[in-house]
Amino acid sequence: MLPVLIVLTAIELGSGIVLDTFESTLLRYPTLLVLVPVTIGMAGNLGSILAARLSTALHLGLLSFDADDERLAGNAVATIALAVTVFPLVGAGAWLLQTALSTARLTLPMVVAVALTSGVVLAALAVAVTTITTYAAYRFELDPDDVVIPVVTNVCDVLGVLVLFGVVRLLV
Repeated sequence: MLPVLIVLTAIELGSGIVLDTFESTLLRYPTLLVLVPVTIGMAGNLGSILAARLSTALHLGLLSFDADDERLAGNAVATIALAVTVFPLVGAGAWLLQTALSTARLTLPMVVAVALTSGVVLAALAVAVTTITTYAAYRFELDPDDVVIPVVTNVCDVLGVLVLFGVVRLLV
């Protein structure tokens, strides 16, 4: 696990560097500053939930990684559905918090659109990363409980920053 942890640490450092490059945007739109930790955390949580479900299914012999595997598809759809229901609430909460603390510069629909779009893209990426990582753990005969969640959480942290600011550049 030590090599994996070293690589994941380097990935997290990269996430911090990317976050630093968007400092001026965050200062211009404080509502986005509120969204950053929540978006990153939710992306990791979605990936971790899916990783735990896939790991359990793999240990029970219920997961086959076939294209027609209903358990895999059902878990992927559930992850994206969870993102569709949670991220608009996250956006609205960020806007309310920022409005309570100071004058919000972005409108509620804009913040919700940024949160929802980021969330759906992150959920799709989390499904892909989790599925690939779980399959790789299976192929290399590693325990997915030990490998998948740390990898998915760290990769989703980096993707969370990249996707959020990509969506901000498109929508704001």
